[in-house]
Amino acid sequence: MNFPHTTSLERTRFVELRRRLLELHPDLDDQTLADTLEGATDFKEALAALVRSALEDECLAKALKERLDQMRGRLNRLEARASSKRQVAVENMEAADLRKLQEPDFTASIRLGPPSVTIVNEDDLPIDYLLPQPPKPDKRAILEALSGGAFIQGAVLSQPKISLSVRSQ
Repeated sequence: MNFPHTTSLERTRFVELRRRLLELHPDLDDQTLADTLEGATDFKEALAALVRSALEDECLAKALKERLDQMRGRLNRLEARASSKRQVAVENMEAADLRKLQEPDFTASIRLGPPSVTIVNEDDLPIDYLLPQPPKPDKRAILEALSGGAFIQGAVLSQPKISLSVRSQ
Protein backbone atom coordinates (compact mmCIF):
# COMPACT_ATOMS: atom_id res chain seq x y z
CA MET A 1 0.00 0.00 0.00
CA ASN A 2 2.91 2.41 0.68
CA PHE A 3 4.62 1.38 -2.56
CA PRO A 4 3.23 4.21 -4.77
CA HIS A 5 4.06 6.79 -2.09
CA THR A 6 7.62 5.42 -1.66
CA THR A 7 8.18 5.43 -5.44
CA SER A 8 6.87 8.97 -5.71
CA LEU A 9 9.09 10.12 -2.85
CA GLU A 10 12.16 8.47 -4.41
CA ARG A 11 11.38 10.05 -7.77
CA THR A 12 11.06 13.46 -6.09
CA ARG A 13 14.40 12.95 -4.31
CA PHE A 14 16.02 11.75 -7.53
CA VAL A 15 14.72 14.76 -9.49
CA GLU A 16 15.89 17.10 -6.71
CA LEU A 17 19.33 15.46 -6.71
CA ARG A 18 19.59 15.91 -10.48
CA ARG A 19 18.34 19.52 -10.29
CA ARG A 20 20.84 20.36 -7.54
CA LEU A 21 23.72 18.87 -9.50
CA LEU A 22 22.79 20.95 -12.53
CA GLU A 23 22.39 24.04 -10.33
CA LEU A 24 25.85 23.59 -8.82
CA HIS A 25 27.45 22.64 -12.14
CA PRO A 26 25.61 24.39 -14.99
CA ASP A 27 28.38 23.36 -17.39
CA LEU A 28 27.76 19.66 -16.64
CA ASP A 29 27.19 17.99 -20.00
CA ASP A 30 24.40 15.49 -20.55
CA GLN A 31 26.79 12.54 -20.94
CA THR A 32 28.52 13.21 -17.62
CA LEU A 33 25.16 13.65 -15.89
CA ALA A 34 23.93 10.41 -17.46
CA ASP A 35 27.11 8.60 -16.42
CA THR A 36 26.70 9.94 -12.88
CA LEU A 37 23.00 9.35 -12.24
CA GLU A 38 20.94 7.90 -15.03
CA GLY A 39 22.00 4.26 -14.56
CA ALA A 40 20.59 4.27 -11.05
CA THR A 41 17.23 2.61 -10.60
CA ASP A 42 16.42 4.26 -7.27
CA PHE A 43 17.44 7.17 -5.08
CA LYS A 44 20.01 5.20 -3.05
CA GLU A 45 21.69 3.96 -6.21
CA ALA A 46 21.72 7.53 -7.53
CA LEU A 47 23.36 8.74 -4.31
CA ALA A 48 25.89 5.89 -4.43
CA ALA A 49 26.70 6.76 -8.04
CA LEU A 50 27.09 10.40 -7.07
CA VAL A 51 29.47 9.51 -4.23
CA ARG A 52 31.49 7.23 -6.53
CA SER A 53 31.70 10.06 -9.03
CA ALA A 54 32.90 12.44 -6.28
CA LEU A 55 35.54 9.90 -5.20
CA GLU A 56 36.71 9.59 -8.80
CA ASP A 57 36.88 13.40 -9.10
CA GLU A 58 38.88 13.57 -5.85
CA CYS A 59 41.28 10.92 -7.13
CA LEU A 60 41.73 12.80 -10.40
CA ALA A 61 42.19 16.08 -8.52
CA LYS A 62 44.87 14.50 -6.31
CA ALA A 63 46.70 13.11 -9.35
CA LEU A 64 46.44 16.47 -11.10
CA LYS A 65 47.80 18.27 -8.02
CA GLU A 66 50.78 15.89 -7.95
CA ARG A 67 51.32 16.47 -11.66
CA LEU A 68 51.11 20.24 -11.18
CA ASP A 69 53.73 20.03 -8.42
CA GLN A 70 55.97 18.07 -10.78
CA MET A 71 55.36 20.58 -13.55
CA ARG A 72 56.15 23.52 -11.22
CA GLY A 73 59.47 21.83 -10.43
CA ARG A 74 60.10 21.41 -14.13
CA LEU A 75 59.17 25.06 -14.73
CA ASN A 76 61.67 26.18 -12.08
CA ARG A 77 64.40 24.03 -13.64
CA LEU A 78 63.66 25.38 -17.12
CA GLU A 79 63.69 28.98 -15.88
CA ALA A 80 67.02 28.42 -14.08
CA ARG A 81 68.49 26.76 -17.16
CA ALA A 82 67.32 29.61 -19.43
CA SER A 83 68.78 32.16 -17.01
CA SER A 84 72.15 30.43 -16.90
CA LYS A 85 72.20 30.15 -20.72
CA ARG A 86 71.50 33.87 -20.99
CA GLN A 87 74.31 34.56 -18.52
CA VAL A 88 76.74 32.45 -20.59
CA ALA A 89 75.64 34.32 -23.74
CA VAL A 90 76.19 37.69 -22.01
CA GLU A 91 79.63 36.67 -20.74
CA ASN A 92 80.73 35.39 -24.14
CA MET A 93 79.33 38.33 -26.09
CA GLU A 94 81.08 40.67 -23.67
CA ALA A 95 84.38 38.75 -23.94
CA ALA A 96 84.14 38.88 -27.75
CA ASP A 97 83.19 42.59 -27.65
CA LEU A 98 80.04 41.69 -29.58
CA ARG A 99 77.32 44.16 -28.59
CA LYS A 100 74.59 42.86 -30.89
CA LEU A 101 73.76 39.49 -32.45
CA GLN A 102 71.25 39.66 -35.31
CA GLU A 103 69.64 36.47 -36.49
CA PRO A 104 66.57 35.89 -38.68
CA ASP A 105 64.41 34.95 -35.67
CA PHE A 106 65.83 37.22 -32.95
CA THR A 107 68.15 40.09 -32.13
CA ALA A 108 70.20 39.81 -28.95
CA SER A 109 72.06 42.76 -27.54
CA ILE A 110 73.94 43.37 -24.35
CA ARG A 111 73.31 46.53 -22.42
CA LEU A 112 73.76 47.93 -18.96
CA GLY A 113 70.77 47.44 -16.73
CA PRO A 114 69.64 50.01 -14.18
CA PRO A 115 71.65 50.27 -10.96
CA SER A 116 70.40 48.28 -8.02
CA VAL A 117 70.75 48.82 -4.30
CA THR A 118 73.31 46.85 -2.34
CA ILE A 119 72.76 47.00 1.40
CA VAL A 120 76.19 47.16 3.01
CA ASN A 121 74.97 47.48 6.60
CA GLU A 122 71.26 47.12 7.30
CA ASP A 123 71.68 48.33 10.88
CA ASP A 124 72.90 51.72 9.65
CA LEU A 125 69.88 52.42 7.43
CA PRO A 126 67.58 55.26 8.58
CA ILE A 127 64.15 54.17 9.79
CA ASP A 128 62.54 55.92 6.76
CA TYR A 129 64.00 53.22 4.54
CA LEU A 130 62.91 50.24 6.62
CA LEU A 131 59.61 48.48 6.03
CA PRO A 132 57.59 47.53 9.12
CA GLN A 133 56.70 43.96 10.28
CA PRO A 134 59.48 42.88 10.39
CA PRO A 135 61.72 45.77 9.47
CA LYS A 136 63.58 45.29 6.20
CA PRO A 137 65.16 47.70 3.74
CA ASP A 138 62.83 49.43 1.28
CA LYS A 139 65.14 48.94 -1.68
CA ARG A 140 62.84 50.84 -4.06
CA ALA A 141 62.89 53.96 -1.85
CA ILE A 142 66.63 53.58 -1.26
CA LEU A 143 67.22 53.24 -5.02
CA GLU A 144 65.15 56.36 -5.72
CA ALA A 145 66.97 58.34 -3.04
CA LEU A 146 70.45 57.15 -4.06
CA SER A 147 69.68 57.72 -7.76
CA GLY A 148 68.59 61.26 -6.83
CA GLY A 149 71.99 61.90 -5.26
CA ALA A 150 71.09 61.36 -1.60
CA PHE A 151 73.57 59.81 0.82
CA ILE A 152 72.10 56.95 2.83
CA GLN A 153 74.27 55.46 5.51
CA GLY A 154 74.29 51.69 5.08
CA ALA A 155 73.53 51.60 1.34
CA VAL A 156 75.27 52.33 -1.97
CA LEU A 157 74.39 51.88 -5.61
CA SER A 158 76.01 48.78 -7.08
CA GLN A 159 77.66 48.66 -10.46
CA PRO A 160 75.10 47.99 -13.20
CA LYS A 161 74.90 44.36 -14.29
CA ILE A 162 74.98 43.43 -17.94
CA SER A 163 71.90 41.65 -19.17
CA LEU A 164 70.79 40.08 -22.44
CA SER A 165 67.80 41.59 -24.23
CA VAL A 166 66.09 39.37 -26.82
CA ARG A 167 63.37 40.52 -29.23
CA SER A 168 61.46 38.04 -31.36
CA GLN A 169 60.70 39.19 -34.90
